[in-house]
Amino acid sequence: MKKAAWHKFPYPEKAYQYAGAALKKAWPRLHRGDCEPWPESAAVQEAWRAYHAGDFGRAVEVGLKEGFAGYNAANKAAMIHANYLEDDDAHKLAAYQEIAARCEELQSAQPDNANAWYYHAYALGRYSQGISVAKALAEGLGGKIKQSLLRAIELAPKHADARIALGTWHAEVIDKVGALVGGLTYGAKKDAGSELLAEALKLNPDSAIARTEMANALVMLYGKGKLKEAEKLYAEAAACEAADAMERLDIEAAKAELED
Repeated sequence: MKKAAWHKFPYPEKAYQYAGAALKKAWPRLHRGDCEPWPESAAVQEAWRAYHAGDFGRAVEVGLKEGFAGYNAANKAAMIHANYLEDDDAHKLAAYQEIAARCEELQSAQPDNANAWYYHAYALGRYSQGISVAKALAEGLGGKIKQSLLRAIELAPKHADARIALGTWHAEVIDKVGALVGGLTYGAKKDAGSELLAEALKLNPDSAIARTEMANALVMLYGKGKLKEAEKLYAEAAACEAADAMERLDIEAAKAELED
């Protein structure tokens, strides 16, 4: 993506800027969801600083310059920008395809890099939502997403974000093809989806996105009977405190949903 194509983060806060040693000190809290290891490279640290502050274009630019070492920072920045700030559907889909392709490169070079698998699944998942989940399942993307998420959790057993994505995968498959076909054809299960989302929230209790995805999944899996619980989860998400730009975007999305 050209630099001019990056949309500005609309909620800049000094609190999201982790200068100097502040980044390493905050790292466990900032990366509780994705279990990204602390980078030793100063340039890669700078890419992550830009990401956390909401300067997604710079995070991608700096991250990509560092090759495979900077791919996770670049990929996460690109995917959060595409998900929350990009308003052109074609640009979104192109961004997700680029991210997935870079992840596949990284998987080949570093097969034990958990986020090479998680960001791959995230990008393919958002791409699938963009073209329709039913179409994505027909194209075989459902299996790829599931395998990448299982691999991420195998490599990083406390990976909360991969659990959120896998819980959502179970819910979306069942929502689109039904529990019987979903179970027999894809291995999607209601109980497995609910359990994964509950585990994610235990692993990362400050997470707004864990709450909103759980709310969406509960309604997809169990229908209107879960609406009150879903509304409660959205209210909790809206009341969360953001530690960085991504979390702020998660929280603002929850607030917007509550207002609808």
